[in-house]
Amino acid sequence: MPDAGYPFLKGHGTENDFVLLPDHDGTVHGALDPARVRALCDRRAGIGGDGVLRVVRTAAYDEAAALVPEGAAEWFMDYRNADGSASEMCGNGIRVFARHLVDEGLVDAAAPIAIGTRDGVKVLHVDADSGLVTADMGVPRVLGDTSVTVDGSSWAALHVDMGNPHAVAFVGSLDDAGTLLEPPGHDPAVYPHGVNVELVAARGERHVAMRVHERGSGETRSCGTGACAVMVAAALRDGAAGDGPPAADLAYRVDVPGGTLTVTWTAAGRVLLTGPAVIVARGTTSL
Repeated sequence: MPDAGYPFLKGHGTENDFVLLPDHDGTVHGALDPARVRALCDRRAGIGGDGVLRVVRTAAYDEAAALVPEGAAEWFMDYRNADGSASEMCGNGIRVFARHLVDEGLVDAAAPIAIGTRDGVKVLHVDADSGLVTADMGVPRVLGDTSVTVDGSSWAALHVDMGNPHAVAFVGSLDDAGTLLEPPGHDPAVYPHGVNVELVAARGERHVAMRVHERGSGETRSCGTGACAVMVAAALRDGAAGDGPPAADLAYRVDVPGGTLTVTWTAAGRVLLTGPAVIVARGTTSL
């Protein structure tokens, strides 16, 4: 590590916040050490964040090159949860990642932006007028019924996979979720590597609100993949999508503590996540 430190940026998508580490040729960080991730994400002794996004060229990172077909995506999002563990995908994070690429002139903002992840290649679009970023999150997998427990209360839940695992439970009030300080109880046979848990309340036609506990990060102000899982579960519960996918493109408003996201389940079966992505600071650190 250079004595002067290394560069970082701070950004968020609906207040789901991240530390970004530009490491284009893969020489600054190498294999990102979990202890460094935890130090960066520490909200009192570090920069603070729900996770770390390393910005690296696919060809410069062996793990990425093994995951992404040659030529499919120049850039790879090496995403780590706040506890240092690697994660497959992050819907808010990838929008912030795309915003950084656009702001730095590393991609053409007018063209589709392909980004490699541990859940394959995702394609994003930036709206020049609104600044909102839309990520094609792929095809959801609805894997059956399960249950979750929070503060001694249990609810039926739907297992939805968006490249990472989710358990979506509908509740009468979001206050029922308690503090969400501890990981909710779940079936380890269904989720051997942990699970993101969303507690959801109806707000109106095609409109829901949610709180989320993200595995490896705790309760966060927003979760993009979680909003996608919630939309799919809500559309199935409401009968708006039949047995899914819907006959025509179907959009829901999903309120999160940090703002609002729009999730569209297309007739082609893909889920599109639209929301803001903001870079708020940059600097250097020796953490």
